[in-house]
Amino acid sequence: MPSAYQKSRRERLREATLSEICASARALLVAEGSAAVTMNAVARAMGMTGPALYRYYASQAELMEGLKADLFRELIETMRAAGDQPDFDTPAERLLSICRALRGWAVAHPAEFRILFASPVPAPSMPHCDPSSSHSGYAFGQVFLEQVVVIWEAQRFPIPSLDDMDPAIAEQLQVYSERIGGRLPPEAAYVFLTCWMRLYGLLCMEVLNQIGFAFSNVEPIFEGCLKELCEMLDIAYSPPGR
Repeated sequence: MPSAYQKSRRERLREATLSEICASARALLVAEGSAAVTMNAVARAMGMTGPALYRYYASQAELMEGLKADLFRELIETMRAAGDQPDFDTPAERLLSICRALRGWAVAHPAEFRILFASPVPAPSMPHCDPSSSHSGYAFGQVFLEQVVVIWEAQRFPIPSLDDMDPAIAEQLQVYSERIGGRLPPEAAYVFLTCWMRLYGLLCMEVLNQIGFAFSNVEPIFEGCLKELCEMLDIAYSPPGR
């Protein structure tokens, strides 16, 4: 990809305008909800005409995809930065920091979280999960998956037997293992997916206010979930701040 110095002035201006469009769309999303993010509303917020905005995004759907791509990029960078602290000595520390950064971003940005995760996702049609081919769910999930793969390669955590599973589950695990390039065998993929579903499920319940009827402070519940995940992955749990 050409550097900023190699790009033409027109390219730099276009990139700056695209960033401003997404920032304006995000402001509308946070202030008024997703229904307020229309082409005309974004154009008005930027002092542009509607037809001018269509030179950058052909439709509202395309605009929303651009906004989601920016949000996923921000979330992924937040998670990766949390896991790349120089004083971390173990994969366990990195994984816990990534999980906490994920929750921190989600709790701080509930409107953005909703637009990313509170709508159906189409089933993957590609044979392999290539994070470079998508700026959304695959690349996002990759951050968590990478750390579990590191743990698996460093020390084998306990895994179930496929023979003890429902054949339909075992078959799907085989397919998923192939889709991620065999980085985890099916049995280890089962542990990873179980951890991910527990973490992600609890986070959705908190941010989408599905558990507020019982808990006003979900952080201790979240930390309890992290402890369980550490037990499943056979790694040491450390509380936040250590």
